Amino acid sequence: MDTTLRDGEQTSGVSFTDDEKLSIAKLLLEDLKVDRLEIASAKVSKGEHNAVKKIVSWAQKHNDLDKIEVLGFVDGKDSVDWISGAKCKVINLLTKGSLKHVTEQLRKTPEQHISDIKNVIAYARSKGIKVNIYLEDWSNGMRSSQDYVFKMVDELKDQPIDRYMLPDTLGILNPDETFEFCSLMKKRYPTLNFDFHAHNDYDLAAGNVYAALKAGIDCFHTTVNGLGERAGNVPVSSVIAVVKDHYKYEMRLDESKLTMVSKMVETFSGIRIPPNKPLIGENVFTQTSGVHADGDKKNQLYFNDLLPERFGRKRVYALGKTSGKANIAQNLDALGIELDVESMKKVTKRIIELGDKKETVTQEDLPFIISDVLQSQAIEENIKILNFSLSTAAGLRPVASLKIRINGKSYEENSVGDGQYDAFMKALKKIYAFLKKELPKLTDYVVSIPPGGRTDALVQALISWNYYGKEFRTRGLDSDQTVAAITATVKMLNIIENENHLSKS
Repeated sequence: MDTTLRDGEQTSGVSFTDDEKLSIAKLLLEDLKVDRLEIASAKVSKGEHNAVKKIVSWAQKHNDLDKIEVLGFVDGKDSVDWISGAKCKVINLLTKGSLKHVTEQLRKTPEQHISDIKNVIAYARSKGIKVNIYLEDWSNGMRSSQDYVFKMVDELKDQPIDRYMLPDTLGILNPDETFEFCSLMKKRYPTLNFDFHAHNDYDLAAGNVYAALKAGIDCFHTTVNGLGERAGNVPVSSVIAVVKDHYKYEMRLDESKLTMVSKMVETFSGIRIPPNKPLIGENVFTQTSGVHADGDKKNQLYFNDLLPERFGRKRVYALGKTSGKANIAQNLDALGIELDVESMKKVTKRIIELGDKKETVTQEDLPFIISDVLQSQAIEENIKILNFSLSTAAGLRPVASLKIRINGKSYEENSVGDGQYDAFMKALKKIYAFLKKELPKLTDYVVSIPPGGRTDALVQALISWNYYGKEFRTRGLDSDQTVAAITATVKMLNIIENENHLSKS
């Protein structure tokens, strides 16, 4: 069961719109193919009620209504009426799974709480709503008040309850405890259906799911990208391969859709996926070490069962200071380029130099690096920025002054613009208009910085240009965004100047 839309939305700062909730529900049921979906908590808001209605209406048309579940409370008729009003057919009833929660939060006796639960179950069934039971704080209950937990389930086991859900509400368990506690539940109640609901406070949620499965629990709860309160719930990406590869169990989940669904939830939630997150992180199918790339080429020595194609991904061989010839060879093979031994050494040396400067090198950069290093189509520095000044002040438009040398001659101009880079480009255009030269059209401008919020982080400007129908990109790197863009622009100027010289000759 996936609870991204209920427990996942309890992530600090995350709130999905109605349409986003419906879109995620469709992705989870139709694409990822989860078995069940918990989509909301009862009585939260009118907007939440509308979102549930939308999802329920869609699910009914697609014969998926029995897969839609809503969290409800032991509050007499209120939660049941809220869920019934949205035409949902399953309530996940939040009961107390530890004696401490009953006596200190509800201030009731176990007998009073059990009586209240039975009344809600009877009312839900009268409204045609199926009931599952959450034993909230069950993990603490098993640690400190097992007699209470067993009393609860003993009293409820003959009730019309489909599934008993065992939450590690505060993420306190380790795999040994999870196995022990889940085994006790299975042994004492062999005919009941149990779910395990893991939180990740100690970073043990995936290990606890593994242990729960080992104990015989046949359903676990997940969220996409591990969304959830505090450290979040166990991510579906962390257990999808564990179940298949370590237990050889079959699931309906379509692992090839995992990356797509994760990216969409990342977009809707605004919570970034860590680059080293197993299966879905940007870097997890990237080989950086040259030794690894060499081993992959020699009978895939550094492959495991987690082949990227299973999860809608491709293997990448990073280019940087730890790159060896094998990394570069893998990238060149993908581009259909062959180099001799000496040329490969020169290209490898250049890539390592760029890596030492923290510059990101991609497969798309390789042809330009090869051209530069081997001087097959060398880009001569016919154009060089001699000086520039950028200024901005509150209430005034930014100003740029530029001095540039083109083929041995110097030119100066200044201009105002809507931003510092815009002012720089307008000054440059004045010079090129005077020289009767055409500048390429800027078609895309992407700026990126490493995560972490460091004020001294390098800024990468990647600018796309169109020059008489030819598309190409240049990159600039600097601690200042505008300077990075100017660096990329000067590279562009030298490329087109070089091409013009070649065409004239």
